[in-house]
Amino acid sequence: MSKPVTLPRWIDILLIPLLNLLTAFVVSGLVIAALGENPFFALSVMIKGAFYYPGSLGYTLYYTTNFMFTGLAVALAFHARLFNIGGEGQAYIGGLGVAVFCLSLDHYLYSWIVVILAIFGASIFGATWALIPGYLQAKRGSHIVITTIMFNFIAASLMVYLLVNVIIEPGQMSPETRDFKNGVGLLQIHKALNFFGIPSTATPLNLSFLIAILASIFVWLLIWHTKLGYDIRTLGNSETAAEYAGINVPRTIMIVMCISGALAGLVAVNEILGVHNRLLLGFTAGYGFTGIAVALMGRNHPIGIFLASLLFGTLYQGGAELDFEFSTITREMVLMIQGLIILFSGALAYMYNPIVEKILINLIGKVKD
Repeated sequence: MSKPVTLPRWIDILLIPLLNLLTAFVVSGLVIAALGENPFFALSVMIKGAFYYPGSLGYTLYYTTNFMFTGLAVALAFHARLFNIGGEGQAYIGGLGVAVFCLSLDHYLYSWIVVILAIFGASIFGATWALIPGYLQAKRGSHIVITTIMFNFIAASLMVYLLVNVIIEPGQMSPETRDFKNGVGLLQIHKALNFFGIPSTATPLNLSFLIAILASIFVWLLIWHTKLGYDIRTLGNSETAAEYAGINVPRTIMIVMCISGALAGLVAVNEILGVHNRLLLGFTAGYGFTGIAVALMGRNHPIGIFLASLLFGTLYQGGAELDFEFSTITREMVLMIQGLIILFSGALAYMYNPIVEKILINLIGKVKD
């Protein structure tokens, strides 16, 4: 009987996800063909809609930014073996943090100071919202999955109450605050490009994309190049080993959840500061839940999360073009494609591992990591 084979890292991180993604697209193509449409033409329409048409790349990267924040939040918790499903609620409360600072200070301080404080406000409010489930897990033994799901509903209800009864703009029918004053908001990328003489179509892409890149670098440094990151990975491998190693497990759990919540809260920076310039209901739009699939597909690594976020951004933007181009391919069909990607990248993530192992055994006998 042959010994189990340890797959090289490049196969586990790159090849297996690509096979899962290809399988999802093949199945989706078969469904599209069954509807009487050409799947290859549909794929070309989706790619053009995401990258080729004027402004399409900006929209794709705008969606990518949100997925990067929530994917990083989920991945960081995963490394400590914590399943943070509360990214949606943490992002929502992060929006409240942005609104508190902007609505309170936009009349008194320079806009750039208010923007910096609002970014910290989004992180602090998101971290605080995640700290409570972290504390309940660390000190009271409550399951992190249950508490984070519950806190999503609490956050949604709290925001409805506040926007309807407390911070709504007087005389306004829709539940949203007043616009932020004195130019408070993040610089949009197309305005910066036009300023430097580079013609660019107006899109919602803004400087929060650069913040997402910096957040990815931060997570990479934190997890693999700091003592706290070592503690997090040790806890994720074995809580018992972490305790024997002298790691303060409850403290580490709460710190991880705080940082995870802060990352999720940054979604509000992209949406509220970068696009809407006011707080409104439903701005999270499911980004927190999609971040779970992004983290799974990206193998909890910042580079993989960026690529997975770009893929889902492509599906969001290119899917809208599919819906416009084909009468038979509706928005629900695009959601089905996303669901297939989640299925093969999440629930069936290791489906191809035995096949790849057998091929490697036949080719080279034994593979060393």
